[in-house]
Amino acid sequence: MNHEKMINISTKRGFLWPSFEIYSGVSGFTDYGPLGAILKNNIMQKWRKHYIAGEGFFEIESPTVTPEEVLKASGHFDNFTDPMTQCAGCGDVFRADHIIEETINQEVEGLTNLELDLIIKDHGVKCPNCGDKLSEIWNYNLMFKTTIGPAGNKLGFMRPETAQGIFITFKRLSRFFKNKLPFGVVQLGKAYRNEISPRQGVIRLREFTQAEAEIFVNPKNKTHPNFPKIADEKLVLNSAHTQIENKNPITITAQEALDHGIVANEILIYQIYLAKNFLKELGIPDDVLRFRQHLPNEMAHYAIDCWDVEVKTDRYGWVEIIGIADRGDYDLLAHSKHSNEDLNIFIPYSEPKLIAKTRLKLNMAKFGPSFKGDSPKVKNFLEKLDISEINEIKSAIKKEGKYIIEIESKTFEINSKHVNFEDIEEEVKGEKIVPHVIEPSFGIDRILYSVLLHSFHVSKNEDDKDYFKLANSIAPIQIGVFPLVNKEKLREKAIDITESLRQNGFLVEYDTSGTIGKRYARSDEIGVPIAITVDFDTLEDNTVTIRDRDTEKQRRVKIDNLKEEIISYFNDN
Repeated sequence: MNHEKMINISTKRGFLWPSFEIYSGVSGFTDYGPLGAILKNNIMQKWRKHYIAGEGFFEIESPTVTPEEVLKASGHFDNFTDPMTQCAGCGDVFRADHIIEETINQEVEGLTNLELDLIIKDHGVKCPNCGDKLSEIWNYNLMFKTTIGPAGNKLGFMRPETAQGIFITFKRLSRFFKNKLPFGVVQLGKAYRNEISPRQGVIRLREFTQAEAEIFVNPKNKTHPNFPKIADEKLVLNSAHTQIENKNPITITAQEALDHGIVANEILIYQIYLAKNFLKELGIPDDVLRFRQHLPNEMAHYAIDCWDVEVKTDRYGWVEIIGIADRGDYDLLAHSKHSNEDLNIFIPYSEPKLIAKTRLKLNMAKFGPSFKGDSPKVKNFLEKLDISEINEIKSAIKKEGKYIIEIESKTFEINSKHVNFEDIEEEVKGEKIVPHVIEPSFGIDRILYSVLLHSFHVSKNEDDKDYFKLANSIAPIQIGVFPLVNKEKLREKAIDITESLRQNGFLVEYDTSGTIGKRYARSDEIGVPIAITVDFDTLEDNTVTIRDRDTEKQRRVKIDNLKEEIISYFNDN
C-alpha cells in the first residue's frame, strides 16, 4: 500500500519520526525531522498567504495555557468529551466508538453512550487486545490539566483549540478593526487533546498544530464580495440529506448549493471553495476530496452548521482535515455572560430612527431595605437589561405583581415599588449586535500527511522509482547542486553556485556522495524539484545542466542566467 511505503521513506529520509523513541515512544506524539519541519512550515506559510495576504486577515498569538474559567464559559469543560470503555481483563481503555467502528465496520459517531452500549452488547464487541468484555461507556474529558502558579490552586488546561484566544480578545480586536464588520483574525499554533487511544500516527495526535480563522460578520449580512467569482465552481458535497438518505455525494456548483439551501450562506460556501483551492495548491487532487456536512446528532455544541473537508486515504478511509463551521454568536455570548463584559459592536443606521421604547427607572430608596448588601448587584443587573427584557419584567409585574431574577444562584423579587416604567420615543442612530463567527479550522498535521500520501509516486516497473512528487512551492529542498564527480575544481564551482543560490533565498542541498545517478535518485526521493549538475563543460563555457525531477529532462543553462531561470521555473510550476 502507498501508506506503508510512504511512511517508510518519510521515516528514513527525515520527514516524520516517532517521538521519545529511545524511551520506547509514547503514542499520540510525533517528531518532525529536518525535512518534515521545513515542509510543515512551508504549508503554514502558504496558509498565511491565502488567509492573511489573500483575505486581508490579521494574525495574533495567545497563550497555550488557558485558565479554567475560560473553558467553562466556552463549553469545553462540560462538552469536550469522548466515549470511553475499559477492558475487564487487561484493564486497557479505548475510545468506544472507534472500537465499535473497527469491529462492525459501521460509523457510529454522534450516538449516545446508551446507544453505543447496546451496539457493544448486540454485536459482541470485545477488547481488541485480550478478547475480554468491555465496561459500560462513560464520558472522558480530552483536555490536559495543569496548575498555574507555585501554590497550584489555580486550575488551567492546555488549550484544546486556538479559537478561544481570539474570542476573549474580541473587545481589543474590534477596536483594532475600527468596529467595522466583517473582519477576520487568524491564529496558528499548538493545541492539545489527551486522546484515549491514538493509534493512527499523525492522523490522531495529542499535541498538534491548528491554523484557524475567526471571521466576525453581521448576522444580517452573510454575503461575500468575491462570491460571484466562484459561483460556477464545482464542489463535491456530501450533505446531511444525502447521508441520511444513504445517497452518494453530489457534484454541484457553489451557486446551485446556495440556491438549493444545501449550504446556508455565501461566506460559508466561499470558505469551502477557499479550502479546496488551498489544498489544490498543496498538490492534493480534487478526486480524493469531498465536503461532508455534520449530521444534527454530531454537531459541535457551538455550531449552527459545519462542513468537514475530508481526504481519501488507503489506510484510514475518509479523514477530516479541515472543519468549516458557522459558530453563530455562541462564543461571544458565552464569554460575555461569564465575564460580565459586553462583547458586541455598534452598527450605525444610514438614517437615525425614532423608536418607541420603555425605559426602566429604579427607585433606589427601596433597594436598601429590600436587598440590603446585594443592592449594588441587583442595580447593576437591572441597568444592563435590553428592551425585550425590560418589556418582559413590565408584563410580569402587571400580570403577577412581581418578577423573579437570579444572580449568582440567588433569587430576588422585583415589584412595582422597586421599578417604574416610562414609555418614551427615542432617536436611535444604530444598534448593538453580537457578531456571528464563520470558522475555517485546518489540521496542519493531517494536511501534511495528506500531502505526503497523495504526492507519493509508487514505481510501476523496474525503470520507475518511488518518490515524493511534492508541489514546488512547498518542497523542503528546492534545488540540489551536484558536481558530476568528486574533483576539486568541480566541487569549488558547485559550492560557489550553492552559496549564491542560498543568498538569493533558495533552499539548496549540496551533495558529492556516490555516483551522480544515486544522487539524482536520493534527491528525487525527497521531492527536490530540480537538480543542477556541474561538469567539466562548466569549467569551459560557464554552463550547468538543470534536470527536472518529474520528467528527468535536462537542459544547459548559463550560470549568469541561473537565478532568472530558476525563478521562472518555480513561477511556471
